[in-house]
Amino acid sequence: MSTPKNVRSLKWLAVERTKEKTTGCLSVVMPCYNEEATVREILDRVFDSPLVGEVIAVDDASNDATLEILQAYEDPRLRVLSQPTNAGKGAALRRGFAEVSLEYVIIQDADLEYDPAEYDRVLGPLLKGVADVVYGSRFSGGDAQRILYFWHTLGNRALTLASNMATNLNLSDMETCYKAFSREILAQIEVEEDRFGFEPEITAKVAALGCRVYEVGISYHGRTYDEGKKIGWRDGVQAIFCIAAYSPIGRRFRLSRLSPTVGQLTSP
Repeated sequence: MSTPKNVRSLKWLAVERTKEKTTGCLSVVMPCYNEEATVREILDRVFDSPLVGEVIAVDDASNDATLEILQAYEDPRLRVLSQPTNAGKGAALRRGFAEVSLEYVIIQDADLEYDPAEYDRVLGPLLKGVADVVYGSRFSGGDAQRILYFWHTLGNRALTLASNMATNLNLSDMETCYKAFSREILAQIEVEEDRFGFEPEITAKVAALGCRVYEVGISYHGRTYDEGKKIGWRDGVQAIFCIAAYSPIGRRFRLSRLSPTVGQLTSP
């Protein structure tokens, strides 16, 4: 039985109104460091998404032509910030987050490992109003995955397990780049870590806020070190320390060092 024309018209109108409401609702924060080979293409892909209303690209004192390419890129939705010294991904994101102006925010690396064509998938739970934060997982049934390093995968899973134990979340990919937030939630989080410790830090702080966290499967097109991959084993060690530091016990210990009254019993 065919659908009546008036019902089809109402459905079409609902879809068009949803598109109108969500078009340009997304702030993309993009930390960049020595990505002259990919930054122009990733910007092209990002701006292909109708969700994108602004891109805040933060150059982390690149020593190649990344900053010049960013500054020459012609799109009024792009804002380019430049760090005076190389401070790390967390520091670049902290600066970028301070500049966002739209309802939703997503993190986008400046390489080509994560596909902006999947923004609608990642933002889906946010747009439906059922989530405050969404993680795009490379390990939960997304599209094509480029198979690379066994030890990276093992390390990622180990760090995710440790993070889950500390936060009581059940993520499959804590280290993913694709983390999307409502701006209201992001405004409540102070980023302290300058480098790759940002990932476990923000995960712990999202959990501490009691956010509604969703996870969706995404594709992943990983790079080799020859192609420009930067993360290494030292970043994994730092992540372990950050998981401990931002766990409930770690936070209590840090607060006790700042205030001698924290954790002490009060007199009756």
